[in-house]
Amino acid sequence: MKMTDIIDRIMSYEMGFMDDAETLKLFSELISNKMVWSMQGHYGRTASALIESGWIDSDGSITDKAYDNDIL
Repeated sequence: MKMTDIIDRIMSYEMGFMDDAETLKLFSELISNKMVWSMQGHYGRTASALIESGWIDSDGSITDKAYDNDIL
């Protein structure tokens, strides 16, 4: 994915335009490419919370929890 696509998605997230599925996909990608750990603190804290609550694995894979709860 191009950097401009990621930036556009981050802007949509920050403006509150993303639904839960889009948010999970964004954080999944940011965790997978490790970008999230060098971003502003909110992103790292949110990524950690998504991992700790079982929505996303530490490698960035979205877990079955999202499918079981009809998020995806």
